[in-house]
Amino acid sequence: MTDLEMVNVFVRPDGTGGNPLGVVCDGTAVPGTAERQETARRLGFSETVFVDDTARGEVDIYTPSVRLPFAGYPLIGTAWLLRQHGLSADVLRTVAGDVATWTEGEFTWIRGRAEWVSGKRTRRYPSAEAVDALPTPPAGDGWLYAWAWVDEAAGTIRARGFPRRGDAIAEDEATGAAAMVLAGELGRDLRISQGRGSEILARLSDGGWIEIGGRVAATEVHPLHR
Repeated sequence: MTDLEMVNVFVRPDGTGGNPLGVVCDGTAVPGTAERQETARRLGFSETVFVDDTARGEVDIYTPSVRLPFAGYPLIGTAWLLRQHGLSADVLRTVAGDVATWTEGEFTWIRGRAEWVSGKRTRRYPSAEAVDALPTPPAGDGWLYAWAWVDEAAGTIRARGFPRRGDAIAEDEATGAAAMVLAGELGRDLRISQGRGSEILARLSDGGWIEIGGRVAATEVHPLHR
């Protein structure tokens, strides 16, 4: 029986907050995009990862309704989990490209490119209170990353993420890819509070690369029923 392992990604120092992620480390047990998409839909996480080759770091990422070439919080959660199993996770190989991963203290980091992120639009609001007051989801179509400065000089931001895909995810609790896009647009390092209390770090690197970091906490392991 194949296990489904669950972690929370972008948790606060006390382990609260974060976005739940499902990881199937033996991804070959769920072959084919159709079966994986149905599994992700049934599980209902914002994203589910199937690890096809733990030695090479090959991963396949799904929301409940679409396959993703790249995503932030699933890669951070998967890299952390593989290391917990004593496996190498220096590179995770996605459809978009190879993603370097590493740890710094309690944070797990990935490095990617904003152009790997498709369809996420950012919108600035006048205050954190205005972001908090938005309905779930706001009217309109397409992925919306709503944000406001908390302290512009310090680079701290309040944000919420709304996929607006018409599937089971009305609001994304934490979104590394959207944070990557926003850091690229603003051209600076950021500390983002998203959702009910997730914490995301973003920083610019050389050559157009952007690094995203966060804490991860394990939650549950149980058999994956198919």
